[in-house]
Amino acid sequence: MATRGLVLYLSLAFSAAVLSAVFLFDHHPYVKNSTLLSSHYISTTERVWPELEFSWRIVLATVIGFLGSACGTVGGVGGGGIFVPMLTLIVGFDTKSAAAISKCMIMGASASSVWYNLRVPHPTKEVPILDYDLALLFQPMLMLGITVGVALSVVFPYWLITVLIIILFIGTSSRSFFKGVEMWKEETILKKELAKQQEAVVNSRGELLIDTEYEPLVPKEEKSEMQIVCFNLRWKRLFVLLFVWSVFLLLQVIKNDVATCSKWYWVLFCLQFPVALAVFGYEAVKLYKEHKKRISTGNTESICEASIAWTPMHISFCALCGILGGTVGGLLGSGGGFILGPLLLEIGVIPQVASATATFVMMFSSSLSVVEFYLLKRFPMPYALYLTGVSVLAGFWGQFFVRKLITILKRGSLIVFILSGVIFASAITMGVVGTEKSIRMINNHEFMGFLGFCSSQ
Repeated sequence: MATRGLVLYLSLAFSAAVLSAVFLFDHHPYVKNSTLLSSHYISTTERVWPELEFSWRIVLATVIGFLGSACGTVGGVGGGGIFVPMLTLIVGFDTKSAAAISKCMIMGASASSVWYNLRVPHPTKEVPILDYDLALLFQPMLMLGITVGVALSVVFPYWLITVLIIILFIGTSSRSFFKGVEMWKEETILKKELAKQQEAVVNSRGELLIDTEYEPLVPKEEKSEMQIVCFNLRWKRLFVLLFVWSVFLLLQVIKNDVATCSKWYWVLFCLQFPVALAVFGYEAVKLYKEHKKRISTGNTESICEASIAWTPMHISFCALCGILGGTVGGLLGSGGGFILGPLLLEIGVIPQVASATATFVMMFSSSLSVVEFYLLKRFPMPYALYLTGVSVLAGFWGQFFVRKLITILKRGSLIVFILSGVIFASAITMGVVGTEKSIRMINNHEFMGFLGFCSSQ
């Protein structure tokens, strides 16, 4: 299955980078004395918050933020890989503050994108545009992986994170691009077949009718915008997702007031696992039973948008993908969208639903980070409010124009190409910034190995 190749690639890349870092860490001359972990060799980042005032920098940041948010939400990846370099190189924020503001922008764009998608019907079926089954399956594991990834980001050296960004982002963008090319070819064949059917239509007496259009016997009922919104909302499942979000938020807030690496710190950290596993387990059992019931009755229709069979092995595989995607997202500060978007396409979800569902899940993870960053006072409110407002508008209008374009051209593969382009652009921008900073750290003789988790908090 194609998804196995994707996850195998991610796993091997992650493992190779970690092993190389361990080797360099063991042979680094500064690592022999553990007291140096608190010395001047460790890279420290001072807080830099520029004033919000009209200038060419704020104009350029607005344009890039708008385009990044519009394309990022359409692709279902958010755009954090574009926002962080933009905020550091153009506006002048420090890296940590830029990451925090980036989460605000992702949250704003995701929220407006979800609101737009709630007003859009499913392109092919009489089902919600948001796949709640996939959201409930991936959201708990993704959020769990993000908390693990954030913890690892404190330990991992900056150069290693840069290597992971380049390898993973180029890999997923390449795979998404080839997936888009395949879909484009399939859509071209389908459009040619439909054109032939429209050119020649034969009636019941064998007479050839040219350019004849028929009205359906039962006219399709047109739903109002409010009816579509109510149909797309599934309140019970939405409350479950909000419950998971609330529990993770509560644990994070309490954990921030507890001494790092204390007994209660690890208790609160470990409490996230049963919450995520309980919700995932409930949804996994539900999908497995429904799949088994459909097979026994001879119904081969998919339970949800994914075209895979919900066997125990495939469900376990999805759990691994969720945790891996969340861990990489937390480690790289991307929120997991760069992994979840391509993954949904790999398991057979159509682009429109993959984009809507990935953005929906990303809204929960990004908003959780924003609340936590706000409590820690990691970003200035004027900039956060302004750029979040820009992203809200971009998320809505980006969805509007791309959906209209898809309707006109009848090519859902456009979403896949946008997804691939955003990931590739993020690989270039973050790779360049990360390489430049790593070189500067080497020239300044800063510590380049793994840090102790407790000592570096």
